Amino acid sequence: MRKPATFPRHLAADPRQFASVRRIILAEGQEAGIETLAFSTGGGLDFWVTVGRLMDIATLSWRGVQLGWQSPAGLRRPDTGPADRERRFSNAFGGFLNTTGFDHIRQPADGRPLHGSAPFTPARLTGYGEDWDAAVPMLFCEGEAICWAHGGLGYRLHRRIEAPIGGSSLSLRDHVTVIGAEPAPIMALYHFNLGYPMIEGSTIERDGERLAGPLFMPEGAMVPASLHPATSAQASCSVHGKAATVAFHWNTVELPWLQLWRDLRPGAGVMSIEPCSIGRRDDGRNAPSPLLEPGSSRVFAIDLDVAD
Repeated sequence: MRKPATFPRHLAADPRQFASVRRIILAEGQEAGIETLAFSTGGGLDFWVTVGRLMDIATLSWRGVQLGWQSPAGLRRPDTGPADRERRFSNAFGGFLNTTGFDHIRQPADGRPLHGSAPFTPARLTGYGEDWDAAVPMLFCEGEAICWAHGGLGYRLHRRIEAPIGGSSLSLRDHVTVIGAEPAPIMALYHFNLGYPMIEGSTIERDGERLAGPLFMPEGAMVPASLHPATSAQASCSVHGKAATVAFHWNTVELPWLQLWRDLRPGAGVMSIEPCSIGRRDDGRNAPSPLLEPGSSRVFAIDLDVAD
């Protein structure tokens, strides 16, 4: 991680001249009404957090170049698309990050839809802004989302995202709590999606080992997901592309698996880096996950650095 730049605040009428978080509401097409926070760190990293979609990260650009994958679905919620309960995730799949879980994270099974009930759930924003007086000046946002049904499973997500002012990194901290009446698992898969030009010529490395690449578009077929168990207490997965290097870091106690998936066919062009909490069976379904008592929580933390 490079040292964040410093800014002469006394020379600007408003410190947002240098870095800011601005609250906007999308207004066009099926994205209309999605509450969004536009982050600009002043260090070359800009991204959107869509409060109306589980506070996921919708866009991520580095020095003006979009690195995250943008899909034709846009930044809508799945209830605005064709009705398909099992595969509602596919109706709104897109953006740099789609958080999946917390009752299920893979192919539909046991009445659970693809990637579970949490994706694209609207969140309640509890705070955002610029903290220039912190030891490290910081942009931030936080909020919570509830996934609950009477007689079913229930979860509360509290999320905080931070990005150093003048920097090229961000951190994501999730606190997920069982709020239903019955014991329930807490599963998570973080679906980080990269698109062109980030993919072109890229390689993927995990803890110094090359897992894929160099990759070139287009490819003739979708590549099945591959699963890689943890090899260290702290995982580091880097995607080295012509546009940038994007490095993901996380604790493998809570996220002991890395899943890779890509579809580089014409009209698709997506590559996914997916830290996840449990493994996968041969048929594509979840491996077993322990049940937690009501009131129990799991904490997931992922850090991301971008460089030339």
